Amino acid sequence: MTEQTTFTDADRTDGVEPDMVDQNAAPPSQTTGSGVQPMNMIQALNSALDVKMSEDANVLSFGEDAGYFGGVFRVTDKLQQKHGLTRSFDAPISECGIVAAAIGMGSYGLRPVVEIQFADYIYPAYDQIVSEAAKLRYRSGGQFTAPIVVRSPYGGGIFGGQTHSQSPESLFTHIAGLKVVIPSNPYDAKGLLTAAIEDDDPVIFFEPKRLYNGPFDGWHEKPVSPWKTQDLAQVPTGKYVEPIGKARVMREGNDVTILAYGSMVWVALAGAEHAGVDAEVIDLRTLVPLDIETIEASVKKTGRCVIVHEAPKTSGFGGELSALVQERCFYHLEAPIARVTGWDTPYPHAFEWEYFPGPQRVADALKSVMTGGR
Repeated sequence: MTEQTTFTDADRTDGVEPDMVDQNAAPPSQTTGSGVQPMNMIQALNSALDVKMSEDANVLSFGEDAGYFGGVFRVTDKLQQKHGLTRSFDAPISECGIVAAAIGMGSYGLRPVVEIQFADYIYPAYDQIVSEAAKLRYRSGGQFTAPIVVRSPYGGGIFGGQTHSQSPESLFTHIAGLKVVIPSNPYDAKGLLTAAIEDDDPVIFFEPKRLYNGPFDGWHEKPVSPWKTQDLAQVPTGKYVEPIGKARVMREGNDVTILAYGSMVWVALAGAEHAGVDAEVIDLRTLVPLDIETIEASVKKTGRCVIVHEAPKTSGFGGELSALVQERCFYHLEAPIARVTGWDTPYPHAFEWEYFPGPQRVADALKSVMTGGR
């Protein structure tokens, strides 16, 4: 690589302060280096990029306003100042061009991490992702791969309106050759992004913007502290990897299994508490590959299943989860599988919080399955 260019505004800050959290560190997975500190999801993702760019000169980051400015949500803040213009840079407003360039870079040995400013903007790049990135290993007989990560903030919760709030994950889970990752907390966000960068195949990495600056109480957008269930905001400063394809049991229970991902994990936890049900809450973390073994074991134990996601119900990922649970756990089910989802409408900005699955809707579904779906 050529000599890197640096800037003189290294003291510029993004105004984001760490959340106040308990001091007990989450258990590390394949951790190197030392030190643990409280981070929100923005800081954890930034740390993952910084650690990998420092470790591997082939890792680079680019996207719209993702260079000098550090991204609209500051996930790439100061990476250009530290790693130089050839490693962290801005791209034209062309999502198709951004992903196409990344595929070319990846096929020749680089490991690009590209930022699509909002998941709603990813559609112009869909053909490149589906027809090129996802197929490159197969169509070349293994001669080339596309070790790229496509990062993007997704979902609602910041009053962004119709074109800044969509949840398009099911459009990518359907495509063979892609991996789809959606973390729910800072600890997993850093470990999973590290794993995604090291993966030799393309990874779609959706980041719930509702969780960027801290946790929320499940009922409102207001952040709360500390994180519930586990101290998942205590993040190692060094490198560690969370395996792609492994779910996390966030709450153990015996009466019903709740499957969720992203911000809906915290809604599911709040709903279980509100309903007073002994629910087991599973954070899927990665949709493809899916940890079906953990899901199957839980549903066979509880005999009931509720699925929660923010996207519309029709053709949402919850439909695939429901089919898999029915196929594998039919004789253990004591009630119909329930889905709690967004509405089958364009994203309704004026009714954003009514659109979201909330704890009351989750609690109602739990009570329904506990009475056999009646």
